[in-house]
Amino acid sequence: MNKLYKGVELKRKSQIPAAIILVLICGLIGIALSSCAKKTQADSGGRLNIITTTTMLCDLAVSIGGDQVNATALMGPGIDPHLYQASAGDVTKMQDAEVVLYNGLHLEGKMGDIFAALSTSGRNIICAEDGIDDSMLISDEFNPEMHDPHIWFNVSIWKEVAKHVAARLISIDPENADTYSSNLDRHLSELDDLDKYIKGRIDEIPEKQRVLITAHDAFRYFGSAYGFEVMGLQGISTDAEAGTADRSSLASFIAENRIKAIFVESSVPPRNIEALQESVGALGFEVEIGGELYSDSLGDSSSGHDTYITTFKANIDTIIDALK
Repeated sequence: MNKLYKGVELKRKSQIPAAIILVLICGLIGIALSSCAKKTQADSGGRLNIITTTTMLCDLAVSIGGDQVNATALMGPGIDPHLYQASAGDVTKMQDAEVVLYNGLHLEGKMGDIFAALSTSGRNIICAEDGIDDSMLISDEFNPEMHDPHIWFNVSIWKEVAKHVAARLISIDPENADTYSSNLDRHLSELDDLDKYIKGRIDEIPEKQRVLITAHDAFRYFGSAYGFEVMGLQGISTDAEAGTADRSSLASFIAENRIKAIFVESSVPPRNIEALQESVGALGFEVEIGGELYSDSLGDSSSGHDTYITTFKANIDTIIDALK
């Protein structure tokens, strides 16, 4: 049941070069890096100052760093990292930090030049992608030279990222190596428990019902790891458009296979999924919107789903309860 839906062809948004803007951004980074002093652990109350791009990485930094780090995410809950553009304030935060942690695999596609500039300045840069063997990555169906960046939806891969982050923190801050090591061991055990929970819930539905249809193709690592056929109305990046023909093809699949539910995402506007639901209805079959899934960010504190583990549990509960 792992195969990917190949009936949807996507129209990529045209990318207009913005050379002047790029020069200005790189110039701003250069000025910031040369004129501002990096915050030290003394400035942060003895804690390592870490800036992450996404909420998932921020949670990981806190889980491993514990009381030895101050971690802040540039992108809050519900923010789409595919389309995120760093502000001048973001650049300042990153150049002031002792550690910058980002996903890679072009998730933060509009920030690549910033990370390159920070790396050449001698900053401590940790890229989650560097902790993963290429054999574990999934290629973009429409561009085989690119890889799907949504690595956090396979717990086994996320464990490898955790090990990589811990190793880098130990190399940066060896005085607290024991803390990072013990926190890593504890977090890996928690991730093992999460993996068991996910598999236990999936066992509640038969294999033929394990079809996950969402706003964009963010769940292929989930599908590969846990035996779901996954389909996204948009591609692996939200920087793509699904046309009427795409929606029609997917609507036909849903109606023909009597799929019980489709899902909106917290970081993607619901209009495309709502339009898909209408298209299915026009074919004489009623499909429910099964709920909202967290795709490119964690939930917020008010939801109670503001950690990687609670977010993943919320997702699997929403999926299984809707597809039962």
